[in-house]
Amino acid sequence: MPDDLKDGLIAVGEAARELQAPWWIFGGAAMALYGLDEIHVPDIDVMCAPRDARALLAALDGHVVADPGEGLFRSAVFGRAPDQPILVEVMAGLEVRDGADWTPAAFASRRQVFVEDTPLFVPDVREHIALYRLFGRPKDLARVEQLERLIA
Repeated sequence: MPDDLKDGLIAVGEAARELQAPWWIFGGAAMALYGLDEIHVPDIDVMCAPRDARALLAALDGHVVADPGEGLFRSAVFGRAPDQPILVEVMAGLEVRDGADWTPAAFASRRQVFVEDTPLFVPDVREHIALYRLFGRPKDLARVEQLERLIA
C-alpha cells in the first residue's frame, strides 16, 4: 500500500474514533483494504451519518462543500479534506440518480480491518459490488469485475 494511502487511512481512522454512528471506507481505498493492489487510489471515500460527517471533516481540517444535487450523485452532507496525505471525501445521505428518481446508497454490513493498529470499517464485498452496479458507470462496472474475483 502506498505511504500516502496508508497515512491517510490512519488519519481517517484516528479522526473517526469518536463518531457516534457507523461509518465506512468505500471506493478504491476499500478495494485496497480488501487486498487489491493493482488499482490506483486517488482519494479516500467515507460514508457516515450527517452529524458525524461534519465532525469528521472538522477533525480532518476539511470543509463542507455545497452539493448542487445535479449529475449522478447528491449528498445531504459532502465535504473534502484536501490537506491530508491523500484527499479525503466524506459523504452522508448519499443518493444516486435513477432516471428522474434518487435511490439511497447505503451499507448494512460492516467489517473491521486495521492499518497498523488503527481500526477502519469497510462494507462486505458483495454490498460494495451492489453499490458499484447501482452507480453503473464504466469505471464502476470494471471495479465490479475486480471485486467479484475476491469472492469467486
